[in-house]
Amino acid sequence: MMIETAELTKTYNGRGGCRGITLQVQEGSIFGLLGPNGAGKSTFVKMLAGLHRPDSGRATVLGQPLGRPEARRKLGYLPELFRFQDWLTPAEVLRFHGQLGGLRPQETRSPAFRARVRDTLDLVGLSEAADRRVGGFSKGMQQRLGLAAALLLEPELVILDEPASALDPVGRYEIRSLLKQLRKRGVTVFLNTHLLEDVEELCDAAAFLYGGELLAAGPLHELLGGTGGVSWRFRLGGWLPESWEELASATGGTQAPLLHLAEADDQGNALLTARVTDREQAGYLCSLFIRSGLTLYESGPEPNSLEAWFLRMAESRKGGVRQ
Repeated sequence: MMIETAELTKTYNGRGGCRGITLQVQEGSIFGLLGPNGAGKSTFVKMLAGLHRPDSGRATVLGQPLGRPEARRKLGYLPELFRFQDWLTPAEVLRFHGQLGGLRPQETRSPAFRARVRDTLDLVGLSEAADRRVGGFSKGMQQRLGLAAALLLEPELVILDEPASALDPVGRYEIRSLLKQLRKRGVTVFLNTHLLEDVEELCDAAAFLYGGELLAAGPLHELLGGTGGVSWRFRLGGWLPESWEELASATGGTQAPLLHLAEADDQGNALLTARVTDREQAGYLCSLFIRSGLTLYESGPEPNSLEAWFLRMAESRKGGVRQ
């Protein structure tokens, strides 16, 4: 495990913060931390980064207790709120962060380090702005530079606090692609975000905080399945009035009740939805449609399935029900 916490607690004069957080983050995964504003997410992230000292509980990051220099050298961190010196260029900012990361000044002036700076700026889409002053950067460009600083020294674990908050849709798409590249390289990403679509597309596992308490944590498909399954959609061609009976007959009546005919037209196009427990069950239904002579145009989870889960979790807590 790259991150392990046990009853980790931090409050401010007995109020706010987070209490009794126990979770695990596996190596090489993307983990999403979810919750409404004021849930304690940023407090928890700052403890992991060594910026807050917990009141009680235990935690290890990269196998080391919180705040150990051995772990912090392998950790990249992008805080939610940050500012860079307006008069510096991105290359100068990264050289400064290289020294903060333990490199000697002469090392940050070496050809190898300058090449590393160029590669990192290219990775986050700032290579063309390498010689511009940071004071003229947009919020999105500032966010990209913060991500570059977090990735500069090739960390094994990256903790990102709202990394896409200032980005436009194109920028968010590019950051999602970058995070997928990091996962392929074996880098572990801990993502604190309020953008549910990013979590749904990127994360292998997630945790939900509400009022400073952990309400749920685990693999994303299990979390969604635990609230009655994942809502899945199938767009089909060749649909006929008798297709429903054929599907029920082909499954012996065992799988067909999962399905719901959302819409159909006179040209044989139909949209079916289902509550499935996992991707394997969705795949079974896809094969069933094809065997029944239907054309499968689209198959995938409903885009708002995580949003619905998020809202159910929040509402359950408001009503005093723990899930």
